[in-house]
Amino acid sequence: MADGIGAPVRRKEDRRFLTGKGHYTDDFNRPGQAHAYFLRSPHAHARIKGIDKAAAESAAGVVAVLTGDDVQADGLGGLICGWMINSKDGTPMNAGPHPVLAQGKVRYVGDHVAVVIAETYAQAKDAAEAIEVDYEVLKPAVETAKATAAGQPLVHDDIADNRVFDWELGDKAAVDAAFAKAARVTKVDIVNNRLIPNAIEPRAAIGDYDSGSESTTLYTTSQNPHVARLVLSAFIGIAPEHKLRVIAPDVGGGFGSKIFIYAEEVVCAWASKRVGRPVKWTGERSESFLSDAHGRDHVTTAELALDKDGKFLALKVDTVANMGAYLSTFASCVPTYLYATLLSGQYAIPAIHCNVEAVYTNTAPVDAYRGAGRPEATYVVERIVETAARETGIDPAEIRRRNFVPTDAYPYQTPVIMTYDCGDYGKSLDEALRLADHAGFPQRKADSAKHGKLRGIGFSAYIEACGIAPSAAVGSLGAGVGLWESAKIRFNATGNLLVYTGAHSHGQGHETTFAQLMTSYLGIPVNDVEVIHGDTEKTPMGMGTYGSRSLAVGGSALVKAAEKIIAKGKKIAAHLLEASEGDIEFADGQFTVAGTDRAKTIQEIAFAAYVPHNYPADLEPGLEESAFYDPLNFTFPAGTQICEVEVDPDTGEVEIANFVAVDDFGTIVNPMIVEGQVHGGIAQGVGQAMLEGCVYDTESGQLVTGSYMDYTMPRADNLPSFKIGMTTTVNPSNPLGVKGCGEAGAIAAPAAVMNAITDAIGTDMQMPATPLRVWQAIQAGKTAQAAE
Repeated sequence: MADGIGAPVRRKEDRRFLTGKGHYTDDFNRPGQAHAYFLRSPHAHARIKGIDKAAAESAAGVVAVLTGDDVQADGLGGLICGWMINSKDGTPMNAGPHPVLAQGKVRYVGDHVAVVIAETYAQAKDAAEAIEVDYEVLKPAVETAKATAAGQPLVHDDIADNRVFDWELGDKAAVDAAFAKAARVTKVDIVNNRLIPNAIEPRAAIGDYDSGSESTTLYTTSQNPHVARLVLSAFIGIAPEHKLRVIAPDVGGGFGSKIFIYAEEVVCAWASKRVGRPVKWTGERSESFLSDAHGRDHVTTAELALDKDGKFLALKVDTVANMGAYLSTFASCVPTYLYATLLSGQYAIPAIHCNVEAVYTNTAPVDAYRGAGRPEATYVVERIVETAARETGIDPAEIRRRNFVPTDAYPYQTPVIMTYDCGDYGKSLDEALRLADHAGFPQRKADSAKHGKLRGIGFSAYIEACGIAPSAAVGSLGAGVGLWESAKIRFNATGNLLVYTGAHSHGQGHETTFAQLMTSYLGIPVNDVEVIHGDTEKTPMGMGTYGSRSLAVGGSALVKAAEKIIAKGKKIAAHLLEASEGDIEFADGQFTVAGTDRAKTIQEIAFAAYVPHNYPADLEPGLEESAFYDPLNFTFPAGTQICEVEVDPDTGEVEIANFVAVDDFGTIVNPMIVEGQVHGGIAQGVGQAMLEGCVYDTESGQLVTGSYMDYTMPRADNLPSFKIGMTTTVNPSNPLGVKGCGEAGAIAAPAAVMNAITDAIGTDMQMPATPLRVWQAIQAGKTAQAAE
């Protein structure tokens, strides 16, 4: 049908967003609610010797002042990390305690010390200033690369060397053997800079305890409300799961940062019961900078072994990954199974070994941020491949093509767990070269030189694993939950449709794309489909949205439910049309007797199901079906980005002159939404490469980049008009043939941009490539040349 799969349907949800009629957590107010303000630690590392809250408790409007002692007295559990990683010696990771209000010690600037609950937010904030905390200030451990060094302060007193785990993946002996016979070895040192997520909507929560039903409702800014309910119930002890409802209404962006369980939402739910009133908290932007889980922050050394013809023989990678002061909800899997498993990239590399040392520091927790491990892996692979091309004199496109997994090699087993199911990487590269006018680059470079500018071009051929499943596989790797997804389809008697999904939409466009699936599979017009998500009391239990999984897993569950609807519809249609069930065909919303014009619309079938006056005797009334879907494999989107930059050597200013992205996302449901996702991802990737960088003072542990005055987000004038292309290999691992598109832009872009900049200036440098740092790299390059 016209608005089904493949149609660029405008997003249905945008009307309410653009007209200011969305319903975000802060828009909700409960009768009799009080307001919470969190007193946060001004120190990166300190012992709490005492808290005097008497003055605050007597302040105007104050309902209660609660500290870690109150949390402990009520037996409330701490925040957990839901993915167990074992070190290479078999010992489990060192998961330090993570109390929702500090107990005995604070471990980063912004750590939660106390909460003030008052009649108004202003009163709560004012009263917090009256709390006197006696701190014994300690020296912090701040720097990623130095966290395990002798003499470093211990973030957790009982965890030696600040080491969370020391983990490895791959065959070290095979890698060593390959390096021993290599004709050439390329080595790079890489820093993947720490990022602050900056979703447009700050986090917020409302806890509402009902003493009559002894149940709690939590409104919160979550990407996965069912997982939040599970953790708050089973591990923290807020309420039994059947007495806890979590509602995540419209959510203004997440990028991973709203997957996790945070102290504020736990405290609001707990405090509501304690004070007998709803408790509301909405974060300020400064709090977001301090306490939202950050992303990236790796220090890596990588080496690539090549033969005399530029074929890759082996890759070895050593990474130190900063976890911050505590292990966030899924932090441990990001630098391990979401990182090392993608180090083969698009290439047939016979042997790979990766060692990851995860460390605690006195900084905000680090967890998944758009791409989550896949950007870090792509950055390592594509920076070292580009460096190898320069050192060998092989064209960057050619060295990639020479090492791509061949199209006849699928399913292709990598040396690092993953089995790629399909792909044609050369086709994406060819299309990217065409769109970038690669053949014309030498002339453009010469033209730039005439004007005193430096011009460079950079490639990034990425692959990612999406759909984060199947459950049995991730369970064997340490995941604490299954990673299936759910869906329910309910026809109304009048023929329109309600779709309930365990996925969650916070900018992805599910209300449109899921409706398009129903148009294609059931023949229901897009505007007759309502997609419902984000409420654990309404929707079937599901795992939420992250890892570009919504269509591949949630959409596939929806297809399975639609198939059940069609199967039941055929039974009803056979009865009404007085035909054999085997003779009934379904297409474009109509059940037809094969070879005749006798037919019933699906709307007529739905009406008959709810008004069963003429109905099969052995069939239950109604037309509603549910399904759960657990994939057979990850999906593997892949593609090539090419960035072209012009650099002013006198100022270090970098202009992106051209940016091309060609992606293979499998089946495309809505090309307009896909392009929007790619654009947004590239913007975030460019932001990391050129502008963004979270900085802590290494002596005090204070967050230096604590506002938009110091933390630079990409703006319109930093970005060109992107050229977007698509190639397609249909994914065999799910019924829709889709792969996922939400993270690809952010995964590939940093390497493309940095490869282009370093090509232009002729020397290496680390992200972010700010004008000052680019200028300094140019000067350092000149000095090094003069010394040769």
